[in-house]
Amino acid sequence: MNLPSISATSGIDPAQLARLGSLAIKARVIVEGALSGLHRASVHGSSVEFAEHKEYSPGDELRHVDWKAYGKLDRYYVKQYEQESQLTVYLVLDASASMAFTGGATMAKLDYAGLCLAALAYLVIQQGDRAGLLASGEQSRDHAPGPGPYRESARTMVPPRARSTHLHDLLGVLDGVIKQGGAGDASPAAALARISELSRRRRALIVLASDLFDQDDETLRVLAQLRAQRHDVSVLHVLDPHELAFPYDGLTQFEALESSQKLLVNPAAIKRDYLERMGAFLTKCRGTLAAAGVDYHLVSTDRPLDRTLLDLVVARSRLGPGRRAG
Repeated sequence: MNLPSISATSGIDPAQLARLGSLAIKARVIVEGALSGLHRASVHGSSVEFAEHKEYSPGDELRHVDWKAYGKLDRYYVKQYEQESQLTVYLVLDASASMAFTGGATMAKLDYAGLCLAALAYLVIQQGDRAGLLASGEQSRDHAPGPGPYRESARTMVPPRARSTHLHDLLGVLDGVIKQGGAGDASPAAALARISELSRRRRALIVLASDLFDQDDETLRVLAQLRAQRHDVSVLHVLDPHELAFPYDGLTQFEALESSQKLLVNPAAIKRDYLERMGAFLTKCRGTLAAAGVDYHLVSTDRPLDRTLLDLVVARSRLGPGRRAG
């Protein structure tokens, strides 16, 4: 199989990635693209004060990268002497019906979000940390192999583990959720609240991939609550280019993905109001999460996935040793 080439300027095209085979292969390609991005980093500054570091090179574990050194020197270094506790990462996927939308991109929001989380799972487990999965929406147990994954209250969950075989199990469940497509109107809030219950004694990194359309106030509240409990929280706010720009012309019929409602309208008559409302929605999400100390990334589904992963990892030093949860 010919894997997509990684461009130094454009990253991995989602259209190329969509043509690959298994979710595991796609995840590996995304991670390798992100690591290639690390290696291409610009070089300047002095390394004198980092005597116990060596410069990052392909093959080094990403968790050993010193993100504080990168922030100071804009150059990637690997700590050679570091004792670390094992990190627990909860990956939360919004699998509600609105995530099935595909407008101006190759992938539906659910596919894009699922691939981002698959790549994170690959990265986390390969470096010896624990990764778990929760998916909100109307999911079937048919996609859950073995006794580990289970379904409760419209939430599919794979408990966090670090075994090498766990990656196969987790990606199998995640692939089933993606293939089933978005369904229902369950918000991620219930899944996030479950993490709050499970992680009262141990800090964790929680990564939510969602369009935040369903019960956004409750979801934002629970995210802030998790941050108040000293968890590290990152949000990938995944939207389609058409949702962001509303580039429709001529009489168009719009259909609600989470109901049977259809509306025939002239886009020109509502575009200004739509964009104002979308802008207000994005401002609210960004502001509320920033005030709570939650890491926020607005991502369009036409963006190269390896760049999205790299941005998330660089922003969250949790995946490096500097501020790891214990």
